[in-house]
Amino acid sequence: MAVLTEEEYISTAKEVSYLAACAVNGEKPDKERVAQMNPDHLFYVAKRHQLAAVTAIALESAGVKIAEFTQAKGKAIRKNAALDIDRAALAERLEAEQIWYVPLKGAVLADYYPQFGMREMSDNDILIDAGRAGDVKEIMKSIGFAVEQFGKGIHDEYYKQPVSHFEMHRALFFSYDDQLYEYYKDVASRLKQEDGTSARFFSNEDFYIYLIAHEYKHFSGAGTGLRSLLDIYVFWRKFGEELDKSYLEKEFERLGIADFEKKNRSLALRLFSGEELSEQEEELLRYFVLSGVFGNTQNQIAKRGRWRYVLENIFVPYRRMVTEYPFLRRLPFLLPFCWILWLKRQLVKNRKRIFLKLRVIFNLRKKKK
Repeated sequence: MAVLTEEEYISTAKEVSYLAACAVNGEKPDKERVAQMNPDHLFYVAKRHQLAAVTAIALESAGVKIAEFTQAKGKAIRKNAALDIDRAALAERLEAEQIWYVPLKGAVLADYYPQFGMREMSDNDILIDAGRAGDVKEIMKSIGFAVEQFGKGIHDEYYKQPVSHFEMHRALFFSYDDQLYEYYKDVASRLKQEDGTSARFFSNEDFYIYLIAHEYKHFSGAGTGLRSLLDIYVFWRKFGEELDKSYLEKEFERLGIADFEKKNRSLALRLFSGEELSEQEEELLRYFVLSGVFGNTQNQIAKRGRWRYVLENIFVPYRRMVTEYPFLRRLPFLLPFCWILWLKRQLVKNRKRIFLKLRVIFNLRKKKK
């Protein structure tokens, strides 16, 4: 595994961004520049941001083949194909049962990238009619999925060997996400219907608003990585000219994230168009780069403080716990009992992640002395 200093990591991330830009813009990378890149560093950073496949495509267009990148691209293509096949089978059953559904995020964005497999996928996210979640569970089981989680939080999780992971959302945001939750509380009213089908979809404007809202949730928590910026660039490059800008401005103001959207869109467009970044944009890019695709513990600790972060992960606030244990709405005095259940579940399900977090907390404390 590559060991990089922070500055080496950021420098390499900029090279990954350059190669991703070449791939989505249909341009060949400069061979001399590619020759100066460290393949091990490049793969390490690209992998952390789920950009290995798009980087591989750019390198191959320059006549460079590296085994790790070739394998990553092959895996991305196979996984995307498996997800597409399983999503088509699911859609057929949902149609038969007349259950409305909406593909979200990567399930839609992947089609906007210029080459299949270019946009790596962790899973498929689909919004469903919450009142039919039990029926959806039976459908998922009937098409070969195992139930990983059901009835907790805002989405149910299903897995099918070898690589298909689906999250079936009953809502888009938790109640503790405040403005985002309120905005999407009646999400069905924002959806359009495909003629004669149970499929629903957002308008291009509303899809972009949800894309940014979802990114904001991650950005303001643990952070989010370069793939989020590339998604914005790819979407805006395809639809930007035809979007209703006045509607977008009004809705982002209503959500309280207008400034966030403006800065992130500017960074995405300038970064992947090869334009020089301002000092402020360089600082924002640094945050994206060091976050990785799913954010990191350091960002959470920096925003909350070490001890507040530790306490909130042990004694999880009521408004978060009630999404995991809905009976708390009727029996709030059972909150301490639920903390015990929560900790036991985390130790079984996420033991490795907990030890990694503890190591980060310990290292941060050590640096402060």
